[in-house]
Amino acid sequence: MQKVFNNKTAIFLFVFPGILLFALTFLVPIFLSGYYSLRDTLAPGTPSTFTGFANYTQLLFHDSRFWLALRNAILLGLGFIFIQHPIAIFFAIMLDRLGGKAEKWFRTIFFIPCVISVVVISKMWLSLLDPTFGAFNKLLDTLGLGMLKHAWLGDSSTALVTMLFILIWAGFGWGLLFYYAGLKGIPDEMYEAASLDGASGFKLHLRITVPLLSPVITVQITLAMITALKQMETVFLTTNGGPGDSTQFLAVYLYNKAFSASQYGYANAISILFIIVCLLATYLSSKLTRSDATEF
Repeated sequence: MQKVFNNKTAIFLFVFPGILLFALTFLVPIFLSGYYSLRDTLAPGTPSTFTGFANYTQLLFHDSRFWLALRNAILLGLGFIFIQHPIAIFFAIMLDRLGGKAEKWFRTIFFIPCVISVVVISKMWLSLLDPTFGAFNKLLDTLGLGMLKHAWLGDSSTALVTMLFILIWAGFGWGLLFYYAGLKGIPDEMYEAASLDGASGFKLHLRITVPLLSPVITVQITLAMITALKQMETVFLTTNGGPGDSTQFLAVYLYNKAFSASQYGYANAISILFIIVCLLATYLSSKLTRSDATEF
């Protein structure tokens, strides 16, 4: 076996299939997307005209819908980071302290939305928030709050907030699972030593739990921004970016441009900028949250 590891030809033959697969499924599509982004075409294989950077110029300087979609994606990412994750950390700590069968039961309950199909979740929320027959408006009526009844996803003034709530709710279980697993790796001795030094309650978790969870938090923030930027399924199945463009997100806008408006070249320009924004967000989130690995 040692002879194989010292043979560079053998190592190359082992890794070549993986490199080839990566190139064919990742790099080649990006290259083709860059090629089509410089052309005006309806679809692959149809006549096309070279337009240079006209698609990018239109997108960056004259397309307010693109910037609206980007803004909504960033808002969703911030919602994940500043609302979903702190709540997930809090509930993870509560679960960890709960113990016994109750811990297992609540852990399962919180994770249920993550194993339900996106289609089912989308249809469930559409049904719950239906302005006429929805259970949520009927609940408001029952509580004597009928004046608050609303077309939550049908009114542009409330659609974005409602959509952000649905997306944050749907992904809550994943965040909780990551933080819960991170908490299980923290030795009890750390808490006992901190307690002897006088730390307790919120102060204990602020000085012990949060610093030791920092590697998990870093990964979660990066994943949150990527998830927000490529968000599509739930939005597409509930509002499709409407009403108006109030719930427009980048991936939905890209899809509609490519396959509904038949602006394939323009959609590929969006996809190239989409990749750049994702890489930039990943770099910034890693840079801002980078910390030395904590050992214990």
